[in-house]
Amino acid sequence: MRTITYNGKATASDIIDFMVTQRNEEQRKILMQFFKTGPGEYGHGDDFLGLKVPETRQVAKTVAADISLDEVEKLLASRWHEVRLAGLLVMVAQFEKLTTKRLESNESAIKKRDKIVATYLKNAERANNWDLVDLSAPKILGHWLLLPTHLGDKLKVMDDLAKSNNLWRQRMSIVSTWKTSQQGDPSWCLRYAEFHLHHPHDLMHKAVGWMLREMGKRVSMDLLREFLRKHAHEMHRTTLRYAIEKMDEKERKEWMEKN
Repeated sequence: MRTITYNGKATASDIIDFMVTQRNEEQRKILMQFFKTGPGEYGHGDDFLGLKVPETRQVAKTVAADISLDEVEKLLASRWHEVRLAGLLVMVAQFEKLTTKRLESNESAIKKRDKIVATYLKNAERANNWDLVDLSAPKILGHWLLLPTHLGDKLKVMDDLAKSNNLWRQRMSIVSTWKTSQQGDPSWCLRYAEFHLHHPHDLMHKAVGWMLREMGKRVSMDLLREFLRKHAHEMHRTTLRYAIEKMDEKERKEWMEKN
């Protein structure tokens, strides 16, 4: 793959023009089908260039230090799925750069992180497919939950996502907990797993089960079992299957029989 080049500060126009030149029609057709872009499907209306994720990651890595958030917002407004992903990956890279131990409580870093989070939330519906959410929400919102902030009540921010009528905002609320569970805090996962327990969409069944599994693996299998004792009988079977995936076959069978 060619490497993007630009003079001085990178612009959204530079990036979009370059990514369009990398268009792959054969791969585009595969992605359009894989991400369910047909009428009535969850990805309806999304359009792809046909770039693979490592190619998009390379673009984001190249420009992350040289592009402003204003220009990133222009990427998020693009019709192209991969361009929006590049914008989100740039935000991840810029956020992570501000999370070193030395910068955790640094006032300037806090303000910059908060600006990234505010921009992310403002444009949340532009992350309108599961890969866009999953590759960005844990590393931006999830990490933000663990750090000092001036944005106000973190619980309200996350509850607003969970209570939204938008599927992708809802998915952000649960998938963000991957990071908090990874750092030993199960409370966010348990809260939003319970909140979304009866969600009608398959993408949320999978996300809730996945996050419960990660919580059990990273924090406590006994805590996962406690949650299952309370809710296994009412959980969607997909959610339960995902949640118990790391258990042995005998225990998995026992839990499925309770469902």
